Amino acid sequence: MIRLLTMLILLIAGSTAWAHKPSDSYLTLHIEGGEITAQWDIALRDLDFAIGLDADGDGQLTWDEVRSRHDAIAAYALSRLALTANGTLCPLTAASQLLDHHTDGSYTVLRMHATCAAAPQRLTISYRLFADVDAQHRGLLRIEHQGATTTGIVGGDQPALEITLAQPAPWRQFADYVQHGIWHIWIGYDHILFLLSLLLPAVLITAGARGLFMDVLKIVSAFTLAHSITLSLAALQVVSLPSRWVESAIAASVAIAAANNLVPIIQGKRWLAAFVFGLVHGFGFASVLADLGLPRESLVLALVGFNAGVEVGQLAIVAVFLPVAYAVRATWLYRKVLLTGGSSIIVLVAAFWFAERI
Repeated sequence: MIRLLTMLILLIAGSTAWAHKPSDSYLTLHIEGGEITAQWDIALRDLDFAIGLDADGDGQLTWDEVRSRHDAIAAYALSRLALTANGTLCPLTAASQLLDHHTDGSYTVLRMHATCAAAPQRLTISYRLFADVDAQHRGLLRIEHQGATTTGIVGGDQPALEITLAQPAPWRQFADYVQHGIWHIWIGYDHILFLLSLLLPAVLITAGARGLFMDVLKIVSAFTLAHSITLSLAALQVVSLPSRWVESAIAASVAIAAANNLVPIIQGKRWLAAFVFGLVHGFGFASVLADLGLPRESLVLALVGFNAGVEVGQLAIVAVFLPVAYAVRATWLYRKVLLTGGSSIIVLVAAFWFAERI
């Protein structure tokens, strides 16, 4: 178990500066009768890795370098996406390409068009973007049809997704956003490292299983309450902060939480730290929700579903980590390797993230 926990920390520590969203693309389909107009936002860093965009190899992408590869980008992307309506292929053609900036970097915006033989009632999206170079990559799908919005996640172990184009039931939209929330917390390495930094000392500070449960309950509840507040305020556009500030502050919160394990400053009220920093993390969750797009017709339902998914994903991490940590808490390896060594690695990784993001 010690080896597994150590490998987990080292694996997360090896992640790059865009740990908040490792590799996603955003595919939006607008359907009117048999006509489909599409917009596909794909990260330039992922395209550079897959087909090479940095012509002079200086590590910096310019507009001229990206523009000169527009045909290659379109050919690469279209060869890895297929739309099938009612069992018949709808051929896709590329239109213009633009650039846009998401919270984790610059994206090419590929606009496409498809004409189907008849108005789709069943639409199948076959998605293989970066499947040969990144098994963790996912496409975040948004379909707008007759005033309704349907979302989904495609790629990886689900390379094809079939959607019935009818007015989606409220529970279906809720479930879709729960899935998005779970997926986001599981790939949000900065959120995971922040949570682990708070949990690592918990099994040593508290006496007995009951005391540990209450301590962890206060920490998780405070973090949940805090990020739920700011997630809601940001998603409803009541409060808005620059993404660079938010992402930098999240990295700083991870570094501070881990450093506290090495030089304890906050001891008895770690739940208060979880609440304060949770307010910052909520703005980070909101940035992902903004990229997905909240359906106007069921905005509150989607917001509640996404937040519920974040909590389910978070509790799953706690449920896996805590029993193992409690079982081996008295060992030298836990105290020195995982707590001290692991916290030191987290501080270094978070400092690197902070320098990149600021």
